[in-house]
Amino acid sequence: MDMSRRQFLSAFGAAAAVAGLGLAGCSGGDAASGSASASGDSKIQTIKDRGHLNAGVKNDVIGYGYLNPETNQYEGLEIDLCYQIAAAVLGVSYDEAKDQGLVEFTAVTPQTRGPLIDNDQLDIVCATYTITDERKQSWDFSTPYRTDHVGIMVKTAAGMSTMADLDGKIIGVSTGSTTADAVTQMLSDEGVSATPSFQEFGSYPEIKAALDAGNVDAFAMDRSTLNGYMDDTVELLQPEIEFGAQDYGVATKKGSDLTDTVEETVTGLLDDGWMDEEVETWLGASA
Repeated sequence: MDMSRRQFLSAFGAAAAVAGLGLAGCSGGDAASGSASASGDSKIQTIKDRGHLNAGVKNDVIGYGYLNPETNQYEGLEIDLCYQIAAAVLGVSYDEAKDQGLVEFTAVTPQTRGPLIDNDQLDIVCATYTITDERKQSWDFSTPYRTDHVGIMVKTAAGMSTMADLDGKIIGVSTGSTTADAVTQMLSDEGVSATPSFQEFGSYPEIKAALDAGNVDAFAMDRSTLNGYMDDTVELLQPEIEFGAQDYGVATKKGSDLTDTVEETVTGLLDDGWMDEEVETWLGASA
């Protein structure tokens, strides 16, 4: 649930800083290795020449993209999907792609992942990236590989039990996300008389910390993200109300020759049941 191209200019400085620092995952990303200039306009040939796929992923969403501090390795459904795409591009098996480490992971944020596709540092972004009509004008997206919904986390001790209890409350959301709009639309659709305000934060841990400190009254985000921050002090507010459906797709540069390969890979994995197995493996009961 992140930024569109109209937010690009405001986010470009952050992306440039990422480029300068070579921000990457546990593989230690090489900023220069993303350039497509050596192989003309063919992204696929660039990846083949480089020998690995550059993928933007989340590092803090358990079950999707998570940098495990115990192993210092990325894990999750989206991490495995990146290896499948790398295998398809490089002409190897999925197991070979994993064993040989043919994906270099870069941890992305709502502010950086779109620009990092545009400047060719990333070949794909597979990071709970919600498909919207507006974003499709700027980037190509695969068929959705997973659909999630927005949830609202509150402190159990706060005594809130219905959406109406959000009236006058402060809801923490991620900067550049569409979460606030989803919550507002849900309240209207459900006929709930409540007018909360929204405060934006740069990261999910910041929102959870603000909730724990009492600086916000609720934390709203995709339920897949909230699952990683659940503990015995918090709960979802009226979880039976499903709203703000989030279709996650793999993003590629607009018009890239990589787009078709990504699409064929995703649809194939959906058709043959691999994705269902991944959901069971990584999400289990929370699916």
